[in-house]
Formats: sequence, C-alpha cells, structure tokens
Amino acid sequence: MRFSLFTAALLFTASLHAEQVGPWNLDALKNNIPAMKWLRQDQPIHSLTYAGEKYQGHDTDVFAFYASPITLGNEVKPGTKFPGVVLIHGGGGTAFAEWVQLWAKRGYAANAMDLNGSRPPDAEFDAKGVAIGNGHKGTRTRLPNGGPPHGHPEKFDCINAPDTSDDWPFHAAASVMRAHTLLRSFPEVDAEHTAVTGISWGGYTTCLVASLDDRFKAAVPVYGCGFLHEGESVQKPSIDKLDPEHRALWVKEYDPGSLLPRCHVPILFVNGTNDVHYVLDSYMKSYNAVPGEKYMRIQVNMPHGHPPGWAPQEIGLFIDSKCRGGKALPILGQPHIVGDTVRFNLNSRPPIKLKSASLHYTKDSGLRSKREWVTVPASIFDITPSTNDIVYIYKITAPKPPSEANTWYLSVTDDRDAMVSTEVVLAP
Repeated sequence: MRFSLFTAALLFTASLHAEQVGPWNLDALKNNIPAMKWLRQDQPIHSLTYAGEKYQGHDTDVFAFYASPITLGNEVKPGTKFPGVVLIHGGGGTAFAEWVQLWAKRGYAANAMDLNGSRPPDAEFDAKGVAIGNGHKGTRTRLPNGGPPHGHPEKFDCINAPDTSDDWPFHAAASVMRAHTLLRSFPEVDAEHTAVTGISWGGYTTCLVASLDDRFKAAVPVYGCGFLHEGESVQKPSIDKLDPEHRALWVKEYDPGSLLPRCHVPILFVNGTNDVHYVLDSYMKSYNAVPGEKYMRIQVNMPHGHPPGWAPQEIGLFIDSKCRGGKALPILGQPHIVGDTVRFNLNSRPPIKLKSASLHYTKDSGLRSKREWVTVPASIFDITPSTNDIVYIYKITAPKPPSEANTWYLSVTDDRDAMVSTEVVLAP
C-alpha cells in the first residue's frame, strides 16, 4: 500500500509540472512515442499509421508516408544518421509522396501525414523512379479510426462543444507533434536536428507547432499565418459566426497570433504579395509577433498551391543552415527612408555575395489580392573593410517609393539565387 501511495504521489507531483498549453499536453506529445504500424515497406516511400488523439471518444490512427536516403536505396555507412523534416499539407491536400521523396533525395528522413482522417492512394513512380503526384489523383479512403475531417465545421464550429478535444486545430497540431516524436525515435534519424514546413493550412499548423514544440531547429510556414480573425482573411467570416465567447476562445486557443509570441524556433515566413488566403497585413503581424530569430521571403504574385509552396529553394537552404551546417540566408535590416532614397544595411556572417536587389511597391487600394505591384532595381554597395574576410557589409539603396505607395518592401538575391525580403512597410 505504501508503494502505491508513493507512486501516486510521484504521479501527482509530475502532473503539477506537466507543460500544458491550451488543449495540448506538451509533455505527453514530446515524450510518448506513438504506437505505429507499417503498411508498406516494399517501395522507396514507405507508408504507415500511427496513433493519434482520441476523437469523439474513440482512438484514432493517422496515415503517413516516410522516406530517407536508406529507403531510396542509397548506399550509406552503417550508423549514419540523417536530419529529419516533418511535412504538413494544406486544405484539400493529403500526405504527398513526391514531397517526401524530394526531401529524402536532399538527405533527410522525412514524414508527411494526412490530417483529414484519410489515406491517399499508394505511391506510384515513373520509369525514372520519380514519385507521381498521388495526392491529386485516385480516391482517398477514410480510415476506420480516422480523426476529424479537414473541413470548416471541424476547424471552427466544433469549439462550441463543451470538449474542444474534437476540434481539428487541436488534432492537427497534436498529430504533427506525434509525427515528430515518432520520427525522432527512428534509429537513422538525428533527433537533435529536425525541422518542420507546411503549406497554407499546413503553414498555419506550422506556426502552431513551432510555437509549441521547441525541439525543432527550423520552421517554414508557407502562406499560413495568424490573425485570421482580422482584416481581409477569408477565414474571418467563419470565425465571426461564432458567438462572442467562443470566438474569443478560438482566437485564444487556435489562432497562431496568440501562440507565436512563444516561438523561439528559427523561422522563415514564405508568402506572396497577393495571397487571398493569408493577407500581408496579417502576415506582418504574425512575423512581428515572433520574438526569436526570423526571416522572410515575399514574392510578388507568388501562386498559391502545394507544388508552388514547396518549390522555393530558400526553404531547403534555410533548413540546411539549421540542420546540416549549411550557409545561412541573409538577415536583412529594417529599411528606412533617407531623403530621396530608401536604404538598409546587410551584415552577412558567414560572408554571402549578393547578386541583385529590388524595391517592390503598390499604389493600389482595395483588396490586396487584386493590387498590382511595381518592381524597380536597387543598388548594392559593398562597404566591407578590405581587411575583413569574416563578414561582408552591404548597403542597399533604391529610389524612395512614390508618395502614393501604401505598401512596399525590398528584397535581395544572393549568389545562390536565394531571395529574402525586408519587413513589409504598410501605410497606416
């Protein structure tokens, strides 16, 4: 009896120190490796299911693809470990076999889960062994024990229920953290060098997990951001339909704007100037909410979608810099207007050579998704002291944006053709 009481006391003491953020028990999600089952291991891209959170009172399974240089058939030395990356699809998406393969070819152990409670078609390959776009073809099968569907009622309306554990945002972030814990447990994975990237709703979820799971060394939300209850966000009407109490609860628990102040994972925000789903105003608020190391890549008229979302090479370069010792992206200073010019300095350590710079601005009003942008070249001045081979110092200048310009920023491209941006300046 005394042993049972002592054990109970230990469990009670541990529960007092359990890290709980909103509905997420972070200690359990980080430390408990979820049960898993391999479905296929006879292909370069393996498939599996792992245990998710309870949904409507029953246990759930989550489908995922997994690949690494080993599953691709590459010769590696025994005991070699690879950095890991977790891949999060967006609305209408699923686990994408070709996305997993892209990262495995880059030298990572990668997993991508389905956050719709479903299983996509098996991976298919062309004559050269390249994975075909399974996520956009064939029939997705609902898992017998699948979690919540990826729909607006599950994302927003369910918060009206007394128990928010059935909400899709809760399950999405928890399933990603469980996938991360599982990935870190694989013997070929370097558990201390992992990253996460997601697209659209996957970018939204990336913002959540980067704020909750400090084990990641890098995070790249593409399109997705917080402050979805403000401005021109296409999600705002669904949030506004909630009664005031539950609207406030949704914003507190599930809007990344409420959680990003916790984010100390180095993060690269990737978006376009005219994205209709995640608008620049909300994007800059999300960027500014992060207290830690942060970068930004804003592309004029970047298309919205899964292949366009995983295409920018800066995503891989940034994650390489944090997980494989690769050369870092430049960190750009705050642009400021001096007389008839706009300028900023760039201190690059380790040294990075710049190829070009540009000023981008719009004078249009109305919906941001409809505005036209103007791009003009900027000038790059190398002011590095001749005796300094450790750091390059550049001054970038451009003509001052026209007085009618209401939104503007600058970008630079380095000798790898990698592009990063300054903060976007928004007129009051």
